[in-house]
Amino acid sequence: MYEGAVQELIDELGRLPGIGPKSAQRLAFHILEADAEDMRKLSEAITAVKTRVKFCTICGNVSEQDTCSICRDPRRDASIICVVEESKDVMAVERTRSFRGRYHVLGGAISPIDGVGPEKLRVRELLTRLSDDTVQEIIIATDPNVEGEATATYLIRTLKPIGVNVSRLASGLPVGGDLEYADEATLGRAFAGRLAV
Repeated sequence: MYEGAVQELIDELGRLPGIGPKSAQRLAFHILEADAEDMRKLSEAITAVKTRVKFCTICGNVSEQDTCSICRDPRRDASIICVVEESKDVMAVERTRSFRGRYHVLGGAISPIDGVGPEKLRVRELLTRLSDDTVQEIIIATDPNVEGEATATYLIRTLKPIGVNVSRLASGLPVGGDLEYADEATLGRAFAGRLAV
């Protein structure tokens, strides 16, 4: 335990995801020893992101405008929507350069343990986007974990009756991986999603 401002900084840093007590202490002392100008820039960047960044009114992605650059881009295919859990997932898909449609960010995944049900996600907004006949396909790209699978299952059950084509990202073995290290669920999904050659 440290006195005053140092302990307050350690406590606040420790509230960040993935930062344990030791990491919080290490970061606090780095900030304490760092150049004042560098820390001023860090402080300004944090303040700027909290005051200027908001969520796109169409897809829920982060943006400094009412609509994000992807939703504003007329070259994007409006007939295909890729549904992801978080904004960081949009960037992951964009890095592949293989998807030219639009996105819908749910804002999380169904997790009863954490008290997150479908009503806390942006499912209603997704259904609103389907009210006209523009969207022809929904690609569900949730994480391949228990919460992501629960979310995907819920979305499939909700979207199928509407009549829109629903697909799920294939999952399976990573490139460069070894079969002996693959868990049963991953290997099972790889077999189920196999492609004819």
